[in-house]
Amino acid sequence: MIYSKHNIFSKIAESDNYFIVNLLSGSADILNPEEGQMLNNFLGGNELPEDFKESLIKQGYLINQKEEDLLYRQKYLDFIDTRDEDEVQLFFVPNYSCNFACTYCYQDEYSTVKQELTTEVIDSFFTYINKEFAGRKKYLTIFGGEPLLNSPKQKELISYLLNLANASKLEVCFVTNGYSLIDYIDILSTANIREIQVTLDGKGNVHDKRRFLKGGGATFDKIVNGIDACLDNQIAVNLRVVVDKENINGLPELAQFAIEKGWTESDFFKTQLGRNYELHHCQATSEKLFSRISLYETLYKIIKEHPYFLEFYKPAYSISKFLSENENLPDPLFDSCPACKTEWAFDYTGQIYSCTATVGKPGEALGSFYPEVTRKEDMINTWENRDVTVIPECSNCNLQLACGGGCGSVAKNKTGNACTTDCRPVKELLELGFSAYFEN
Repeated sequence: MIYSKHNIFSKIAESDNYFIVNLLSGSADILNPEEGQMLNNFLGGNELPEDFKESLIKQGYLINQKEEDLLYRQKYLDFIDTRDEDEVQLFFVPNYSCNFACTYCYQDEYSTVKQELTTEVIDSFFTYINKEFAGRKKYLTIFGGEPLLNSPKQKELISYLLNLANASKLEVCFVTNGYSLIDYIDILSTANIREIQVTLDGKGNVHDKRRFLKGGGATFDKIVNGIDACLDNQIAVNLRVVVDKENINGLPELAQFAIEKGWTESDFFKTQLGRNYELHHCQATSEKLFSRISLYETLYKIIKEHPYFLEFYKPAYSISKFLSENENLPDPLFDSCPACKTEWAFDYTGQIYSCTATVGKPGEALGSFYPEVTRKEDMINTWENRDVTVIPECSNCNLQLACGGGCGSVAKNKTGNACTTDCRPVKELLELGFSAYFEN
């Protein structure tokens, strides 16, 4: 029997207890201080008491090497089979132009293409996806730039696109800054809308200092009115907050605002937090950015001080939230990068990309759907084949089945190769998560 290389073992934050998790065997346990010390001693070369050893074998923490290798292969094949049946998210960018001048925009250095969206391009897009993804479950996400610009021409094009989505029986999501939401309610009500993702970076001035109109101008109040209008019309809203050190202290106030508005009680409302980070180029004020773990350490402190925050947002802390809500572990994650597997992106110039992180970026196009269909198979194959089994750094990492190798685009930006790692601080997140969701 060997100590499984997929065990994740550590002490729980602000506790004398320990946790041990194994995504391959599907086991997770909290160990008391004595058990934790026995396991530490074992890892240091000491023998285990027989009864404790038997319990570790039963949970799959101690396992025969050949049995573990076989289980790994079986779980991997199961993962591939499931992913091949998963729903595909198809992003479409009708324009890269935007009416906002957000302080952290990563598209600000993209070259302007002197070309406009036409119905001919939209027709070609639907022809391509209905053929290429025939038989696959799929849905659309309209992305930007800002897709819901308040102009007669834009409304006409969005209406045309939604009519074709209806004809193809596709649900549609929008990623919007929310400024013109209220002006689009009638148009959105004609489609099968899955959700509208809107961003508020804080309450009032906290938001307006970060996400303002080009030329200046506040946006918070109008976005709030748009969210209200969506919820009144039972259009689902996914409220996103982009977080860094400049606005983190305003999160409790935003949470309280959403609670008092009644948003958090709505079945049509949910939230997500996005860490502001350097995607394609260095931000001028990069010192304001959190690392992954420092963001969650700060959220941990905020929740201890403001418990009501959990009504607004409940951090994942890697797999901790899933475990607490489902009382079992998720399946092993052999790949956390959906690019060219369950996610593709397309834009109004007729280009095809791997995902939202690469769409519009020079040199990242994988082919075209207009004016003719082309595919760069070598580039596509690289994205399709990326998972922890082909990333050398993942092969001996005990965190691989919780991390999944991270984001391929971020990895490529760092190393020039998508098949390298974008590591997640899984152990540290679990230390916080077990403390937040199990110790208390």
